[in-house]
Amino acid sequence: MNPITMAGESLPGGLILVVEDDPLILEFLCEILQEEGFVVEPQISADAATLYLEEHAGKVMLLLTDITMPGKRNGADLANEFGDRWPEKPIMIMSGFETPESAGVRHAVSFIKKPWALGQLLDCVEGALKTHRPL
Repeated sequence: MNPITMAGESLPGGLILVVEDDPLILEFLCEILQEEGFVVEPQISADAATLYLEEHAGKVMLLLTDITMPGKRNGADLANEFGDRWPEKPIMIMSGFETPESAGVRHAVSFIKKPWALGQLLDCVEGALKTHRPL
């Protein structure tokens, strides 16, 4: 597998906000992305990610979130709020149970079904970043 060489090229200094309620999957996702040269910010819930975005949205170049999560908000709610507030930034959603459409996501997103293979995940991240360019 070839590493993604575009990490950080399309949006210098940006990071990927990774939102996943399973700590092992969250850690694995972050390790994969960091090995490819991305800067990541892990969050364990949509609620925690929302709080993070209030202070640091300008640093985020991509939202990568699971749909099904405990808390007041799920990943679909987070994606909708993120897309409403920052329409120029890409959103990537993963789920083993739902699709963005069935969960009520209103924005165009990149979607990957769980369980995913490593190459599929990296291709989806690359595709999401290529579909949105900064204004």
